[in-house]
Amino acid sequence: MSYNDPMIATLRGEITQVEDTALVVEVGGVGLRVFAPAPVRGRVKAGEAVFLFTHLVVREDALILYGFESQADRDLFNILLGVDGVGPKVALSVLSTMTLDAVQRAVFAEEADIMSRVPGVGKKTAQKIVLHLKDKLKPSDPLAKFAAMTDVDSEVLAALTSLGYSVIEAQTAIQSLPKDAPKDVGERLRVTLQYFTG
Repeated sequence: MSYNDPMIATLRGEITQVEDTALVVEVGGVGLRVFAPAPVRGRVKAGEAVFLFTHLVVREDALILYGFESQADRDLFNILLGVDGVGPKVALSVLSTMTLDAVQRAVFAEEADIMSRVPGVGKKTAQKIVLHLKDKLKPSDPLAKFAAMTDVDSEVLAALTSLGYSVIEAQTAIQSLPKDAPKDVGERLRVTLQYFTG
């Protein structure tokens, strides 16, 4: 076991509380506070059983546990921690704001602007994240199964986020476009807006 191997790799237990940024999971009579991305917190409620892949951050004054639905999410969290200037809070913010495939698309299309829309991520940090992940994420990775987003869809994404939709919502709407959807930015935007209103 290397120093980087997690001491607590996974946990299974019952959720006793869903907090603003964390879940309290009872494991063997002990309530563990586990910080989790927003999509995870939004899908669960108290009384449910949960299984999480975890990462323990050890500090002089605290032991902080982070939990994820998949190993790929935890791997991405760990990779983000390797970026200069990115701590656990920012890494969790990325996973709370963007899906794995949205991160993948932003990285391979070298679109730091998309990353900079994450709360707590400035333009310089966004550029560092994209450069760092480009080295770490290989096209053969499960994370890399999505091809880079086309320029047209990038413009549609930018338009949707400027209208107030989150990156995840915009990404989902773009992915819902039929294969024969128009290639024109304006038309694609009109069709994706129907996804939200229809």
